[in-house]
Amino acid sequence: MAAVFFFFFPLHHSTNRIPTTPLRRNLMDMNINNSSGQFKVRLQRSGGNVVMDNGIVQVTLSTPDGDVVGLSYNGVDNILDTKTEAPNRGYWDAVWNNPNEPINTDRLLGTAFKVIVSTDEQLEISFVKTWSVAVGNKNAPVNVDKRFVLLRGSSGFYTYAVFERLTGWPEIEMDQVRIVFRPQKKMFDYMAVSDSWQRVMPTMDDRNNGDPLQYPEAVLLTNPANGKLRGEVDDKYMYSIEDKDNLLHGWISRNPPTGFWMITPSDEFRVAGPVKQDLTSHAGPITLSMFASTHYAGTDVGMKFAEGEPWKKVFGPVFVYLNSASPKEDYRSLWQDAKQQLATEISKWPYTFPQSEDFPSSAQRGSVAGRLLIRDGSISDRLLRASNAFVGLALPGPVGSWQRESKGYQFWTQADSHGSFLINNVREGVYNLYAFVPGFIGDYKYEGNITIKAGSKIKLDEMVFDPPRQGPTIWEIGIPDRTAAEFYVPDPFPTLMNKLYIDHDDKFRQYGLWERYAAMYPNNDLVFTVGVDNYTQDWFYAHVTRDVGNQTYEATTWEVRFSLQSVNQTANYTLQIALASAADCELQVRLNDKTSSQPGFTTGRIGRDNAIARHGIHGLYWLYSVPFPGTQFLKGNNSMYFTQARSHGPFQGLMYDYVRLEAPPRT
Repeated sequence: MAAVFFFFFPLHHSTNRIPTTPLRRNLMDMNINNSSGQFKVRLQRSGGNVVMDNGIVQVTLSTPDGDVVGLSYNGVDNILDTKTEAPNRGYWDAVWNNPNEPINTDRLLGTAFKVIVSTDEQLEISFVKTWSVAVGNKNAPVNVDKRFVLLRGSSGFYTYAVFERLTGWPEIEMDQVRIVFRPQKKMFDYMAVSDSWQRVMPTMDDRNNGDPLQYPEAVLLTNPANGKLRGEVDDKYMYSIEDKDNLLHGWISRNPPTGFWMITPSDEFRVAGPVKQDLTSHAGPITLSMFASTHYAGTDVGMKFAEGEPWKKVFGPVFVYLNSASPKEDYRSLWQDAKQQLATEISKWPYTFPQSEDFPSSAQRGSVAGRLLIRDGSISDRLLRASNAFVGLALPGPVGSWQRESKGYQFWTQADSHGSFLINNVREGVYNLYAFVPGFIGDYKYEGNITIKAGSKIKLDEMVFDPPRQGPTIWEIGIPDRTAAEFYVPDPFPTLMNKLYIDHDDKFRQYGLWERYAAMYPNNDLVFTVGVDNYTQDWFYAHVTRDVGNQTYEATTWEVRFSLQSVNQTANYTLQIALASAADCELQVRLNDKTSSQPGFTTGRIGRDNAIARHGIHGLYWLYSVPFPGTQFLKGNNSMYFTQARSHGPFQGLMYDYVRLEAPPRT
């Protein structure tokens, strides 16, 4: 994501001058008392650990492993959970495997510790894990340099890591890179992910004492310590969010009022573009920084390295921020303060303090500007503005390949109402420019490579996107926005709900909604009549299997009924099918013959995003343009049948983004 825009919609105030709320004044006073000419940043050794100290926070790390084992702040000896074994309180890890072998988790433990810089103003230390052939399969064939940075007057610390594979190393797959923190269980019980996603959370004991549901992450709370939570469902995937919005999340202790926050000021080092979903914080308490994962996408977005393939990438920096308030203040003001701190971090990106030569400053980066227009003759004879288009730079590849790209950096922004865009602070390299536009199907790709060098200021000519279309619209279902959010999302079963999402715009995050289909259509499937039915009420959000009991499931077929006043039998009609999600499914389409042994179209077996089970309203995007001969249509009433043919379990299915039938091209 481009470092200037960041899709940071909740904040509207200037990031240059932060309002001095009582909480902000308390924090400023703390900084002044501890750092203004008095407390210098220093490094101390304590047994097998090192302690980074700036008078506000003290960060204790194991040596040479590089795990965060202690975090002191505002009179609290350790913000991290002391009941958890020290190496499991704050750490980096990666999930990897050799091809066709079981996955492994590498804790990325350092074998060498080094002080990179130590001044009165800044401390940066390094923990390096080095791989060699002699190590073999004991850990992932990747060198990792984990860095931790503490600045004078800062109420928190930064961390980043440089991953590198050298020429000649073996073939591997790496599906996940993350940081994990476990704050104190007795302190932190209130979680905040966004302005509207905030709540008191269950404990891990509550989960362990509850009833597991259809998969282990989902638990019915039967006897929680907080009786108000009894009967709710907890699942970490209920709090996933799109990467473009995954900038700030964390925990609040109400006594004493203390906040623990993960701040991610840029999206450039994440994978698969701005709308990929991923985990945030969840019951434990646990706070994550997810750099790479297959969540809501499947192994399509896993990093796959060929034998001998070199690679290097910097993940981060991210900022672990701590704040506090007086007991008289509303503890929720800590969230507002953390939002202000996020704005400050964004304004400073790219940071100037990282010492690694692999993290370029703003002067070592470039920019790309341009304007995107749309040509769709069925809507207008004039070129249209690509208002609010998502425009990004990613590694070169086919049209739309950015959503499966995971090895390089991506820089995204959103165009203005005129289709104009600016992508700032782009690392040096060779990129393709990609775009997708809300309200239109398909993907755009600029015809040539774009080479960014230090100081580049590239201004592109006006570009024109031709969305897929063969002819005028006969009928359409949905809104082409790459989600199924506009369709009918049912209420959850009363005994299986998360109270946070009752009467909430994101009620698709509730558990078990896939089972509501069988309750609504116990014997017959969905029938949608064009011109009569409304997709917001009559088109179920997910095309799933039907549970017929005894852990048996059957395929389901939806029927779309429509009428044609005339038919051109000498030309093809086109069915545009945009899918928002696919999970081990096969979509078959038949026209006017439901029982035909040969469908007019099939996707084949597709998808691994698991978005239905993980409460997502989308996963990866799929688009099919399907021709149907005019001879198969009837004058008058017609029916098109959509079958989800795979039916071995409850989570096989798909979500539609948008479906459109087009007449033959105008001559």
